[in-house]
Amino acid sequence: MRAAPAGLAENNRVTSCYITKMKFELKKRIEEGSCKKMESVSFPPLSRVAVCGGTHGNEMTGVYMVRHLQKEKIDKIGSVSVSTVLTNPRAVEICRRYVETDLNRCFTEALLNSPVTDSSPYELRRAQELNAQIGPKGSKEAMDLIIDIHNTTSNMGLCFIFYSIDWFTLHILKYLQSKMASVEVRAIQLDIPIAEAYSLESVGKHGFAIEAGPQPNGVVRADIHNMVKEAVDHIFSWLQEFNSGSTFEGGEVEAYTLVKSIDYPRNPVTGEITAAIHSQLQDNDFKLLQRGNPIFMSFSGETVKYDGEDLYPFFVNECAYYEKKIAFHLARKIKLTLPPIKVTG
Repeated sequence: MRAAPAGLAENNRVTSCYITKMKFELKKRIEEGSCKKMESVSFPPLSRVAVCGGTHGNEMTGVYMVRHLQKEKIDKIGSVSVSTVLTNPRAVEICRRYVETDLNRCFTEALLNSPVTDSSPYELRRAQELNAQIGPKGSKEAMDLIIDIHNTTSNMGLCFIFYSIDWFTLHILKYLQSKMASVEVRAIQLDIPIAEAYSLESVGKHGFAIEAGPQPNGVVRADIHNMVKEAVDHIFSWLQEFNSGSTFEGGEVEAYTLVKSIDYPRNPVTGEITAAIHSQLQDNDFKLLQRGNPIFMSFSGETVKYDGEDLYPFFVNECAYYEKKIAFHLARKIKLTLPPIKVTG
């Protein structure tokens, strides 16, 4: 592993504290409704961007997109320097989600700073390599923006997943929604402190995952690939406009914030699942789930109905979540008010 430069730990601490304070203040203002009329906010240019794929080795859209960018030797788009990263090459080689453990759960500050040896899980060692390459997390040296491309077997269309109330991410989301009229572009916000944020995009100063589906594991679908490619092209167009001095007006966007996860019904002795996702829930990600709606069909033919508050399901019947004992997540829909933003002049 590369040794940390002298003073980096202190820089990380100061930068992390500043970002945490800024995000807390922004979140508080939104919750209090004081962001409805907001003054323009200025930020430095976003000049260094990492496009990542293969964090899960059987999610093929990002794998092929990164390979194409590397083949074409695309390392700069306008004012933006582009780094392309095949994040989990061993998992990609064997077309599996991971080799030893889920790489996209290895980017908490605790894990990134933990000691590693040759016997440590491959993905933990790889996470620390990536942190040195496109981070370090919480530092001034970290990439300005990380875009990590994923696929899901769930019918989720095109989604942004991000941790914090970040004006860049939300303005890019708003821009894509205006440009991709034939696609419903959604956002999922995970309310987790950045130090505890566990996925790759949290290493950058700004970052989000693109989740696109439905697509089976180990397969690349042209429609899903083209949808993501269009989104990435629009993201770089937005970056060019922002860096060149354009002001992006404020407004509102909707997002889904995670409330809880639901497991499958299980045999209390063996732990095996005893039901499948009901046909009325299958493929209905982001459709309002109400009390009394069917959610599972037992293997003996009985319907299990939902008995909770009205919420929105997503990652419904996601293949990779069987091992995590998650049948689907439930979210609440919220509205976020954005200030106008522009590059620092």
